[in-house]
Parts: sequence; structure tokens; C-alpha cells
Amino acid sequence: MAQSTVRVGIVGCSGYTAIEAVKILLRHPSAQVTATTSRQSDGSSICDMHPVLAERLNTVVEDLQPEQLAQRCDVAFCCLPHGASAPIVARLLQSGCKVVDLSADYRLSTPALYEKWYGDHHPDPGRLGQVPYGLPELFRSALVNAQLVANPGCYPTSAILPLAPLLKAGLIDPAGIIVDSKSGVSGAGRTPKLGNLFSEVNESFSAYSVGTHRHQPEIIDIVHRFSGVNAELVFTPHLIPMDRGILSTIYVRPKDRVTANQVRECLSNFYANEPFVRIVGHLPATKYVAHTNYCDITVRENGPWIIIVSALDNLIKGASGAAVQCMNVMFGLNETSGLGA
Repeated sequence: MAQSTVRVGIVGCSGYTAIEAVKILLRHPSAQVTATTSRQSDGSSICDMHPVLAERLNTVVEDLQPEQLAQRCDVAFCCLPHGASAPIVARLLQSGCKVVDLSADYRLSTPALYEKWYGDHHPDPGRLGQVPYGLPELFRSALVNAQLVANPGCYPTSAILPLAPLLKAGLIDPAGIIVDSKSGVSGAGRTPKLGNLFSEVNESFSAYSVGTHRHQPEIIDIVHRFSGVNAELVFTPHLIPMDRGILSTIYVRPKDRVTANQVRECLSNFYANEPFVRIVGHLPATKYVAHTNYCDITVRENGPWIIIVSALDNLIKGASGAAVQCMNVMFGLNETSGLGA
């Protein structure tokens, strides 16, 4: 049974995902932000840190211990970097507070996979592989009454949503998949970095982390978790000089003379009752999904290849919108509450 009001704490409230989560929760009919925390706490309010919240939310930014936070919240959105999140999450869970973790700490299935791609031992290895992945479209039943949910990465969401049903249905070759993705600068977070300065990014377009991006194993791992298929894919991210948005162009080869129409039909049927995945006839664009929780997907044919294009807002469906969607499922609320669908 759904509870009337869910009390939400924001852990690590200084970043972009935190502010987007707060803005969504402020229009949520069944949620209330009751605590905002940051290691940068100096006694100021959340609207001092994020002026867009002036006269909308005035909680004090505090450096609370997880046990203190758990007394004020039913669920915490943990918006900390990977490695820093897991120790806090473990203490929140021990204190009886549910968690949606927006870091990468609980997305992968094994400690070995985490160590290989993140270069360090996992702080809470016993939970890896046991935490539901926060895509309700694929793992809804596992999210119901979950204590901890691993919120998906932004790039992986744009690739997993189209690939997972097709691989499970056996319509595409699991080998030789190419995922070519472009993202806005907000995907790198709010912490200042030389490569993200306006003068570095403006009027430029570049690839980065070629062959080493940590979202590649996440895509492969989660697709396998859903479909049982071991996919072989190459993922290459690119930086676009815009604030937000992801556009992914995915190249796959069909199996057994499968046509683009069959691929499109499979996706249309699979997502027919999903409020936030739209299988569209037009070519998706980041402008069409900006500030929404939608992921738009289309299919085209090019000789022996089938080309899938997907677009989403990296800060909403790729992060904070997905977190609220997961929270809604966890607490038995209307899944679309606060998300404008």
C-alpha cells in the first residue's frame, strides 16, 4: 500500500543531479524534501547553493551522519561520486532508510568487474549483483519494495532500452554492436574541470574515453542481466557544446533476414504500455526530450545494418527523473507522479 507522503533526503546536494531531483520532487504530489546534505555545508540554505530554488525550498544544507538523515527520511537520493557513495548507503540501509543511489557503486554485477573498470576495491562488495537496476521498463518487479536501487547511468539508459528487448527476442546479432553517443556538458558534473570550460568546449566536438569509458561494461552487464545474452559491443562517447541531452546512434546486424519493420514492431510492442519510452517515426533529437523523462527511439535500415537512434535528457531520464520514477515504484505510488506524463 502506498504511503501518503514520502520524505526524501538529498545526499550530496551541490550537483546537477541533486538540483534536478529537487525540482521534480517539488511538484510531486506525494513527496516532500525533508533534508539536504553536503560535505560543503556552511550553514547556508539550499536556495543559496541553487538560486533557482529561491522561495521554493529553504532547507538548511547540513553535514548529517547517515543515522541522523535516516531519522528524517523514508528514502535518500544519494548523489555522491562513485566510491564515496557505498559507505554512506550501507549506513543508511542499516538505519532503515531506503536508498536510490545515483552513483555507479551498485550498478555492476561483480566486485571484479567494478575493480577492473573503476580501479579500486568496492567498499560494499557483498551487495553487488543483488541490487535491482533502476530501469522500471525492464526490472519493475524487482523495484517493488526494494530497499536499495542502483540508478542507471545516462549513456547506458539510451543504449539498454533499445538493445535489451531486441537481444532477448533474438532479432539482432549480439556481436559487432556499435553504440555511438553524444552528450551535453552537464554529463561531466558540476565540479570545474579544464576540459569542460566554455572556451574549451564551445565551437568544438570531440570523442573522449575511447575504449575506456565505464559505461561500456554497464551496458553489456545489464543487457545480459535482462536478456541472458552476452553482447559484444563498442561504445564511444562524444562531447557536444550544449547543456544537456544524449543522442545515441546504435548500429546492429539483424539475424535471419529480420527487417527494420520487425525490429520496430518488437520495440513498439515491448514498450506499448510504458509511459516514458516512445517509439517514434521521426528521427529523435535532444530538443524533443529536453527537461522530460522520455526516451525517444526510432529504427532505420541501411543495407545489412539496422540503425537505431535514441534520445533522452541526461539529467532527467538519464539521472534524476529515473530516480523519482524508481522511488514511485518502490513506494507503490503512481509511476508518473512528478514526471509530467
